[in-house]
Amino acid sequence: MPASPVRSREDAQNAAPAAAQPMSGRLRLIATVATCGGLLFGYDTGVINGALPSLVSDLRLTPFLEGLVASILPFGAAWGAAFGGRLADRVGRRRTLLVLAVVFVLATVGCAAAPTVTALVVARAVLGLAVGASSVIVPVFLAELAPAHLRGRLVAQNELMLVGGQALAFVCNAGLATAFGDVPHVWRYMLVLATLPAIALWMGMVVVPESPRWLARHGRGEEMVRVLHRIREDAYSETEARTVLELAAQDAARPAGRLTDLVRVPWIRRIFVLGASMAVINQISGINAIQYYGVSVLQDTGFGGNGAFYANIVPGLVGVAAVALAMHLLRRVGRRRMLLTGLAGTASSLTAFALVYLLLPDGNPARPWLVLACIVVFVGFEQCCVGTVTWLYMSEIFPLSVRGVGMGACAWLLWMMTFVVGLSFPLLTQALGAGFTVLIFVALQLVAIVWVRRVAPETRDRTLEELEQHFRCG
Repeated sequence: MPASPVRSREDAQNAAPAAAQPMSGRLRLIATVATCGGLLFGYDTGVINGALPSLVSDLRLTPFLEGLVASILPFGAAWGAAFGGRLADRVGRRRTLLVLAVVFVLATVGCAAAPTVTALVVARAVLGLAVGASSVIVPVFLAELAPAHLRGRLVAQNELMLVGGQALAFVCNAGLATAFGDVPHVWRYMLVLATLPAIALWMGMVVVPESPRWLARHGRGEEMVRVLHRIREDAYSETEARTVLELAAQDAARPAGRLTDLVRVPWIRRIFVLGASMAVINQISGINAIQYYGVSVLQDTGFGGNGAFYANIVPGLVGVAAVALAMHLLRRVGRRRMLLTGLAGTASSLTAFALVYLLLPDGNPARPWLVLACIVVFVGFEQCCVGTVTWLYMSEIFPLSVRGVGMGACAWLLWMMTFVVGLSFPLLTQALGAGFTVLIFVALQLVAIVWVRRVAPETRDRTLEELEQHFRCG
């Protein structure tokens, strides 16, 4: 019996350890360009944090409208994620990202120029479509470009750009609040800055090649080999190219992936349940409550003037450092172990947050600083271990035939959870207070820890083709 493609790949790795092969300069450049989508994702989700106080005052928003303005972007993102993956499967990852860059620019200008709340909500919903589609396509694009030993690092780089975009938004918000704090429309200046990375994404994607695995899936084998040569350079492997072509040929003989395949085919259904659970786990930490309402929470705890804007920069920078640490750890520590550690850390830090909020009275000078410390620890664990690993899991577990539709369905669920969290947080804090609201997130994370321990497999150092074979065999 001839050796399987997977075994051949393992033999090749034993002969020349993948870990010894550094990332090529061309692959590094492509990853930097593609992750401008992650930067936009981060900036557009983080900028509302500092823009809300000005928006509430300028447009006289009620708590419901405040929640709607903040959460309508993830609502649009859910639908962008649902259809973005399918579009990328049909026309290609690169071409879809080019179109999204244009949508980013137009929708951002629409948000900044919106004359009414209704116009702002519509523009942010359209912007959400681009954010959601890019949140699906960029991780998949990176996972398909990367060799197995670099896949975690490259997909984590997108998460690094995401939190970098959030930190950039926090810094810009603080600077603009200081410079133009007495201008009622300062929120417009905060929003419009997102056009700059959108233009950079479009310019970069013009020269970036298509995903080699997408090319193989669509019968463009010679072009796939040329792309692999370009992005691997000295680390190019004929064994890898042959494996990709063989599995792509098997997938091409099957019907194109459909949404029903995610529940109709038993082994794919198991993958979908795992991916959906990761989408839910990503959001029940409450990270987007902090990202959207951090300035408001810090103002409520006692930071006066522009102090809340500057205090809010600290967790943003910690998030960047945490994802940078994750990029290092993912090559040495298993995904499952990191996820369990992150959930334990976020549950503990949010418990401490709730106790400080409930037990220390208003006016206590230690209260705002202790709350900030709890937020910093929470963001560190979440961004290093939970956010990074859940997106990585979703990008690598689906087989090629349903990768776009599977990732899209999971991202739809993730963004709908974000919408629910963003819309309900102001209403819950108004009814229960921030302390008791946070305890709801703690309880949900304890459930997530049990789920991960029982269900989540380890995926580190396995090629996408090996993972497909693993799930097929149960």
